[in-house]
Parts: sequence; structure tokens; C-alpha cells
Amino acid sequence: MDILTLTLVLTLGLYWLNNRHQRRRIVLLGHYLHPYQIEKLMEALTEGYLRALGESTPERREQIWHLLATTENQLCEQFSRFATDFAQVDAASARISRLALPLPLADVWWPKATFDMRKALAIHARGLTRAAQAHPGQSERDRAFTMSAELFLMQHTCHWFCKSHAMASARMQARHQTPYAQLVASVSPETRRDYLALVRGTTA
Repeated sequence: MDILTLTLVLTLGLYWLNNRHQRRRIVLLGHYLHPYQIEKLMEALTEGYLRALGESTPERREQIWHLLATTENQLCEQFSRFATDFAQVDAASARISRLALPLPLADVWWPKATFDMRKALAIHARGLTRAAQAHPGQSERDRAFTMSAELFLMQHTCHWFCKSHAMASARMQARHQTPYAQLVASVSPETRRDYLALVRGTTA
């Protein structure tokens, strides 16, 4: 077998292994997400925020914000339960590779270069709950902006878990025209602090 053929066989083999591993991740995450309506509530919120911000009368805007508060509370409650459920996953299955590219089974053969999805979801759950609360001097527009950033960063983490950081960032850019760095900069200071400490490996 010549070098070119061997390289092709190895490349295809690694690609197959990586795809198989990613499919397992998708199935695992889907299993825990299935009982909840998190994605549907996210869509309702993001569309509702745009509708509220586009209204010309204060009265109509206030009505929409009031309705959205119920959706926010439902989403926070469901996501907190989901994070609690996912905490039952074993440590090996909850690893996320910090490597930018989707190297085959990187989370398995280099566990030190990983972080814990269970801890990430707990950070996102706290961030969403915090963003849904009214803060003195904060406008509804600013609160919606922060909540959207918290939601999109959480979504980025889920994509990162299933695929890779690079693919999650590319998907976020394509779907929401939002770079990863902007997401991190737009969440609450508490979320940003805890999240960066986790993904950079500076937490215990």
C-alpha cells in the first residue's frame, strides 16, 4: 500500500470515527432535551423581542414585554431542570474538547484539554435566570439584549459539545450574524467570569 492510499484510508477512518462520536453526542444531548420545549421557547423569545422593539407605541410594547416575561420564566425553569437532569451524565461523556478543530475523539485521548458540559450548563442556567430578573436602572431593551446573548452563548455551548468550537462559532455567525467574542462580551459579567474560567481551564 503506497503512502497516498494509506493516508486516504487513515483520513477516512478518522473522519468516520469523528462522525460516529459526534452522533453519539447529539443523541445524548437530544435525550435530555427531549422532555422540554427549550428550543421552542427560545424562538418565541427572540421573535418576541424583535416584535416589541419594533412597536411604535409604548402601550403596545408594554403588553408584549409583559407576555414575554411569562415565556422567560418558563424557559428559565425548564433549562434549570434540564441542567439538573444532565448533571447525571458521567464525567467522561460530559467532556468538551477545548481544541478549536474537531479532531477525532480529542476529548477521549486528551482529557486535560477538556471542560465539563455539566458545569457549563449550570453556568448558563444561572445566567438565564439572572438575565430574566429586573435590575434597577436597566431598560427592557437592555434586558432583552442580555437575555439574547445568554441564550445564544448557551446554544453555542450545545453546538460545541456536539461538534467543535470552530463549527459552533461558524454556525452562530451564519444563523445570528454574531461572532463568538461578541457573545461572550454581551452576557452578564457573572456569566462571562464563570464561563471563561471554565472553558479556559482556570477552575477546579
